[in-house]
This record gives sequence, structure tokens and C-alpha cells, in this order.
Amino acid sequence: MHLQIWNQALTRLRSSLDGDVFSRWIAVISPVSLNDSVLTVAVDNEMLKMWVENNYLPYIIDAIRIDSKEKISGVRIEVDSDCVFNYNDYDSENVTDSSDGEDRGAAATTHNRIKSALSPRLGMALNANYTFTDFIIGPSNSFAHAASMAVASNPGGTYNPLFIYGDTGLGKTHMMQAVGHSVQSQNPNARVCYTTSEALLNDFIESIGTNTGNEFRKRYRSSDVLLIDDIQFLADKTGIQEEFFHTFNTLQNAHKQIIITSDRPPNKIQGLEARLVSRFQQGLTTHIEKPDFETRMAILRHKQRNSSIKLDDSLLTFIAQNVCSNVRQLEGAIISAVSYASLSNEPLTVELLREVLKDILELEKRPELSFHDIQRVVADDWSLRMADMTSRERTQSVALPRQIAMFLCRVLTHGSLSEIATAFDKTHATVVHACKTIYGRIDTDEELRNRVDTIVKKLGRSPSELAVSSSD
Repeated sequence: MHLQIWNQALTRLRSSLDGDVFSRWIAVISPVSLNDSVLTVAVDNEMLKMWVENNYLPYIIDAIRIDSKEKISGVRIEVDSDCVFNYNDYDSENVTDSSDGEDRGAAATTHNRIKSALSPRLGMALNANYTFTDFIIGPSNSFAHAASMAVASNPGGTYNPLFIYGDTGLGKTHMMQAVGHSVQSQNPNARVCYTTSEALLNDFIESIGTNTGNEFRKRYRSSDVLLIDDIQFLADKTGIQEEFFHTFNTLQNAHKQIIITSDRPPNKIQGLEARLVSRFQQGLTTHIEKPDFETRMAILRHKQRNSSIKLDDSLLTFIAQNVCSNVRQLEGAIISAVSYASLSNEPLTVELLREVLKDILELEKRPELSFHDIQRVVADDWSLRMADMTSRERTQSVALPRQIAMFLCRVLTHGSLSEIATAFDKTHATVVHACKTIYGRIDTDEELRNRVDTIVKKLGRSPSELAVSSSD
């Protein structure tokens, strides 16, 4: 049975994921067993295990659950160096359910269902690793953790809404989803809806284009617990703000729990309507800060606890001392260290670890860029005055470098469009136009691209960081 379930899931994943992603990270997974509704699969090394868990586990769970007759409560990944699985050994065109052999629908219909379940826009699966058990508590997050635990034990009744803010990679999403897992474990019938503001916006836009506004509203307003990640990205988007305002009121009036995350407190999100800011501040606003050294050590020890590769404490200490910015960087560092240790024949020393983590350590050392930094470097490169960055001058010799500066502020900082517009004394629409113009030109104008790359290097960044979407 476990082999059949896995084979069906692979068929769906193969049709829904990028071919290289599927062959590199999914097709190498081997089904092992199905016990107590938990499907166990195996990979042949620790690096694969950690990578799949961190990046693809929610998609795998969705693919398994979409039409399986078996109730699957979770997927566990283990390391087995002898595991061998070849997806091509199985006939994906003739997968049937051995219990009744019934045709489960037309191929096109099934494909569409798979695409919907696995789409990042509609994929609402909670990350199985984001639980309270796996969350390391320290002085930087203890209050937010206590508030989240209180919400999980009494959703809709305590701290509603709960607004969690902090820099990228500090555990906001983990804490939010931990509440979702806790609620579902206490009440399996609870409707927990997790989404990002970007996915919410895309869903809203599609509902307008397909005239399915009622379905859109029902999807979110029928939630018992609504989890919205990165709400700051709704800034300056009046249509979805209007819709979300009414959704918020509907859920709050029905005593349904709302949890929101952001990179800044509600009153610091420029471009967010005052009535939404007011609603967000009705509950509890809590801050997650960067973890201290002791918390970072605890996180590293926790991450390697179930690993077959154990790193010496001196190596963990080196990582904790040098990777300070956020938890995500810590995870990336220990994955790199464990991967090297599992694949290399030589012992991992601090000197070797320094080389293995070279890119991460360089990222840790570089300072945050400000709008002023970018304006100054662009102005110097084009022999302009700083005043030209905010002037009304529209000649090409001034307008083009000013557009480049706006574009770089957008892709190299966490600033919102409204904040960038203020820094340049321009309108939101002007910044949007500048970003789209420069993005389009550097894709076709090699001379301009080289000049922008040079400016990026002067700012201490890599040109690869310009690979962003022009639809922003």
C-alpha cells in the first residue's frame, strides 16, 4: 500500500513541479512503510533529508492527500544510505487503486486538481516542522512564544488579532504555523487557513478576472483560524486592503482567530489604510528579535539532534559566534556543515568550516544598504549631484540614473514602494514605472546591464541579486 500511495504522489509531483527539481530532489526518495497513518520515506544522506524537509515536504504531503483513500496524518523522512528507488521503474500511466480498480477521473481533471493543490498560490499546507516542539525559546522570542501558546489554547478568545513582527528569518512563520498545528491537533475539524499576502493578492486578482468573488470571500471567511504572512506587502494595494478589511471584520465578529506577521509594527507600514492599522492594533502586537548566542547554540544543537552526523561543539560554537543575523542563516550554515561532513572523507575542522561557510560569513559581515547609500553611489557613477535624485529634472541624463537608483532601492533593500517614493520625492506610480522600465532594459541592453552590475558591486552586492520579478 505504501508503495502505491507513493507512486501516485510521484505521478502528481512529476506533472506539477519543474523537471529538474523533480529529478534532483523528489525522484531520489524511497518509500519505506505506512504505520499509524504516517508514511515513512527515505533518502540516502543527511543533506537530502534536511533540504527536502525544509523545501518540499508540504508539497509532498499535499500530493499524497489529494485523493488517497488512506488517511495520512504525516510524512516522516529518514536517512538510509542503502535506499534505492527509481521512479522510472513504475508505470505512471497505469496507476490504479488496488482496492477497487476504479478510474479516478479524466487525466486533464486530475492534472488540474494536482496543479491547484501544489500551486504556491493555493498551497495552504502547514510545514510539518513548524511546531511548538521544534521552536527554540530564548529571550528574543519568549514573549511572542507565550502569546502564541495562549492563542493556541484559546483561539479567538485571547489576543485577537495576534500581530507578530520582526526581521526576516527570525521564526515568525514558524510560530504562526505552530499555532495552526496546535489548533488542528486539539480539533481536527478546525479550518486553519495559512497564506501569504502575495498569495492572497494573487487569489484576489484571479477572483476578479474569473468573476468568482463570492468563492474568494467564502474561502477565507469560513476559516476558524486565519494565518496571514508578510502583511506589509499589501501596502498601497487599495483593492485587496478593502476586501481584507471586511474579511477581518467578519472573522473577528465571529470570534475566529487571526494571526498576522510583518517585518515591522502596524503603524510603521506606510501605504496601509488607517482603519486596518487600527484593527491590527486592537489585539496584541509582539516583537521577535535576533537570537542571542545561547539561543543560537540551542538552535544548532536542536537541528543536529536527530542527525546521523554529529558536529563537534567547537564547530557549533564557531557557527553560533559568526552567524548572528537570523535563524534561517543558522539553518543554512548547519546544513552546509553537515552536508560537507557526510560527503567528505576528511574531518571537518574550524578552518575547513570557515571555507565551507565562506558565502554565508560574507553575507553576515556586510552592512544593510540605505536609500541614501544607493542614491550616493548612483549619483557618483553618473557624475550627478545628490539633489538630482529628488529633483523634477526629466532629461535622460538625470531621469535614467534616478530610475536605476529607484530600481536598486527596490531590489537591494526591504523598503516598500511608498518608502522609496518618499526618499525620491516622487509618487508610488513613478517608482513602479521606474522599476519596470529598468528591469526590462537591463534584460535587453547589455551596456546598461554592465553599468548597473558595476554599481551593484560598488555597493558590495552581487549582480545575481537583481534576479527579481518585473511584476512587483
